[in-house]
Amino acid sequence: METSTSDPNSGFSSKTKIFHSLRPPISFPPSPTPFSLPDYVFSLLPHSPPTTSLLIDATTRRCIPLSRLPHLVRTLASNLRRYLHLSKDDVAFILSPNSIHIPLLYLSLLSLGAIVSPSNPLSSTPEVSWQIHLSKPVIAFATSETAASLPSLPKGTILLDSPEFESLLVPCSSSPSHDGLGPVEVFQNDTAAILYSSGTTGRVKGVELTHRNFVAAIAGVHAVREARQSPAVTLCVVPFFHVYGFVLCIREVALGGSVVVAAGKSLDSILGAVEESKVTHLAAAPPLVVGMVKSAAAEKYELRSLEAVLCGGAPVANSVIERFKQRFPNISLLQAYGLTETTAGITRTIGLNESRVAGANGRLVSNCQAKIVDPLTGHNLPPLKPGELWIRGPMVMKGYVGDKEATAATIDSEGWLRTGDICYFNSEGLLFYVDRMKELIKYKGYQVAPAELEDILISHPAILDAAVIPYPDEDAGQVPAAFVVRQPGSTINDSQIMGFVAEQVAPYKKIRRVFYIDSIPKNAPVLKE
Repeated sequence: METSTSDPNSGFSSKTKIFHSLRPPISFPPSPTPFSLPDYVFSLLPHSPPTTSLLIDATTRRCIPLSRLPHLVRTLASNLRRYLHLSKDDVAFILSPNSIHIPLLYLSLLSLGAIVSPSNPLSSTPEVSWQIHLSKPVIAFATSETAASLPSLPKGTILLDSPEFESLLVPCSSSPSHDGLGPVEVFQNDTAAILYSSGTTGRVKGVELTHRNFVAAIAGVHAVREARQSPAVTLCVVPFFHVYGFVLCIREVALGGSVVVAAGKSLDSILGAVEESKVTHLAAAPPLVVGMVKSAAAEKYELRSLEAVLCGGAPVANSVIERFKQRFPNISLLQAYGLTETTAGITRTIGLNESRVAGANGRLVSNCQAKIVDPLTGHNLPPLKPGELWIRGPMVMKGYVGDKEATAATIDSEGWLRTGDICYFNSEGLLFYVDRMKELIKYKGYQVAPAELEDILISHPAILDAAVIPYPDEDAGQVPAAFVVRQPGSTINDSQIMGFVAEQVAPYKKIRRVFYIDSIPKNAPVLKE
C-alpha cells in the first residue's frame, strides 16, 4: 500500500487522490496456510484469561468463563460433527435473540468450516423464506419462540434453549479432539458468514464474508487498543445477527474482555445492567443514546464504571452528540462508519481527541484505503469536498451470494466498493457522513440532505426522534417531509415544527409536510457508527 506521497495528517495522496490509513499496518499469514477466524481468536485470547473475564447473561446471571471457552468450542464443534454430521461449507441458519451461547456457537461452526448465517429473530416467515433461498442452509439453530418461522431443513432445527443443545456442550466419552473424522482445514478466503443487507439499494441480498474479512476487522482494533489494568466489560445491546454485533461479540472475546448480554431493551434494564455488571463499554444504537440524553432514567443508576458508549446502526445527530457530552462529560461517545459489506467499521473513533470532534466517525482502520468520488464527474476529491465514499481493503466482502450482477455493480475490477453514501474527510483524516445518495431530496433542482434536517428536528426539546424523506410534489418534484416522534405529553404542532426548522435553514430546505408516528424504524443492515 503506497503511502509515501500521503499527507501525514489526512492520509490523502495528492498524486493518486486516494486516502490511506494512518493506523498501524497489520500482517496476515500467507493465504495458502490454513487459518480460520477461531484460530486467530484463540491465538489472541490469553492462555489463562483472568477469572474475571466472562460471557455474562445479565438476566439469568449465568456465566461462561473465557478460560473454558476453547474447551467448550472444541466440544461443541466435535459433537456437531459426530451427531449432526456437519461438515465444511454447510450453511447453518441462526434465528435467535442475543444469548451467551451465540459467540460459542459461531466459533464452533466456524472452526468446522461451516458457514454461519444469522437472521433477525423478528423476521417474518416470508423474509426468512427469502433468506433461506439465498443461503441454502442444511441446519438451523433457533429458540422455542422463533422456530415456527423455519421450514424443514435436511439436518433439522436445534433449539438453543433446549436440553438437546445443552447436551452438545458436554464431552462424549472420547476426547473431543479425537472424533475419528480428522482435522478440518479452513482457509482465510473460505466463506465464514452470510449476512443480510439491502446493499446500496434494492431487495435483501446475502453478503458473503470470509474468515480473512473478520480477522482483518478484529486485527484492526487489536492494533490500536491500549493495554488495560483490568479487562474491559462490554454490554452488547446491538443484535448479534447484525454485522456490528457479530464482530463485536467475537472481538471482545478475542481481546480477553467480558461480554454482557442483556435481553431487556428498555433504558432502565440496560442501565441497570451497566450498574450491576460494572460495564466499562456500552455497545448501542442511536435510539439508546437519544434516550440517555433525553430521559431522566439515567439519573437513577450508578454509571461510574462506564468509560465509553460505542454507537452504531445509524448516524447520530450533532445536537444529540453535544447534549450527550454535556450530560455525561466523563463518558466518551465513540462512533465509526461501516457497512455489512465492509465487515462493520472501516473508520473508527479512537481516544479522547478524536471523540471530541462532533460528528466525526474516526479515521480509516489499518490496511484500508478510501476515495471520495464526485457522483457527476467521477473524479476523486480532496479533503473537505463531499462525494460518494469508495472503500478498498481486506474487510471488503467476497460478494453477494448468487448475484454476480449486484456484486459487479458494487465492487469494481480494482476492488473498490461503492458505498452509496455521501461523505467527506477533513484535513485530519476524520470521516464525516452527509447522507445516502439515494435519499437526497431534489427540491426544484436543489439537493437537500435529510440528515441535516433530522439533526435540527431532534434538537427541539419536544421532539424525541425524527426522520425526513422526499415527498412527491407536482411543482417542486420533491419536498422535505418529516416523520416526528413527540416527547410524551408534548402538543407541538405542524406550524411550530416547520417554523422551528425554517428559522435555521435556507428557504429551499424548509419542511413542507409533517406526520406523527410512535417510533422511527432503524435500518439494521447498514452500519454507520
